[in-house]
Amino acid sequence: MDRLGLHKQILSKKSMLCVGLDTDMKKIPAGITMYDFNRAIIDATARYAVAYKPNLAFYEAEGAEGWKALERTVEYIRLNYPEIFIIADAKRGDIGNTAKMYAKALFENLDFDAVTLAPYMGSDSVKPFLEYKGKWAIVLAVTSNASASEFQYLDCGDGPLYHKVVKEMMKISTPDNMMFVTGATHVAELAEVRRIAPDNFLLVPGVGAQGGSMEDVIRYGSNGKGGLLINASRSILYAGNRINDFEYAASEAAKDMVEGMKIA
Repeated sequence: MDRLGLHKQILSKKSMLCVGLDTDMKKIPAGITMYDFNRAIIDATARYAVAYKPNLAFYEAEGAEGWKALERTVEYIRLNYPEIFIIADAKRGDIGNTAKMYAKALFENLDFDAVTLAPYMGSDSVKPFLEYKGKWAIVLAVTSNASASEFQYLDCGDGPLYHKVVKEMMKISTPDNMMFVTGATHVAELAEVRRIAPDNFLLVPGVGAQGGSMEDVIRYGSNGKGGLLINASRSILYAGNRINDFEYAASEAAKDMVEGMKIA
């Protein structure tokens, strides 16, 4: 899916919502499988979501059954909601044949549209993901965790390290295959990433349970065409925790988020 396809879906649904499928077996209602929970959440929120983002750690932690649930989840979205963008929240970051194998696993075997990447090892760790036409690399720029400043804000002489990351990644990519992760809790940095990368999509976590402001994200991160995928995970997945109400609660939480986006 290219930028035009994403923009079209955003305008059609009046939404920039990405639902993070961080499915924690300790938090979902008792008596339901990981896959069945995902399927119910997807059906409940698909009218509002333009993207889904399974966090691979939650599936890998469940072993072979978790990986099978991930495969089935992606297949279910593809079959029933083919217009929706699917992101592997994997944060991979390796070089050479290892990076190529990660790209093959996530783009060919699992058919994700995009994968999140940690760029610490440099452009060699990202380029293999850019070789796939119609697929996207989503590179970490500014994250919301407490220790992010230990590296991301280091002075490189001509600006902080996250500036360098964005600029170097733009040299090897286009706005049709590169996005940047920028946390909602750092709006000044969000504005800086948007300034440096005016045409790229930004994947923005941190609205909802982490306390980021929807109004600020849109004010500082929008590029006039949307240009944002605003992620929410826990605030939607676990809005309700009973077997007979979690789908409705998730749907209402997603609806409230989209209404807060106020897209004309």
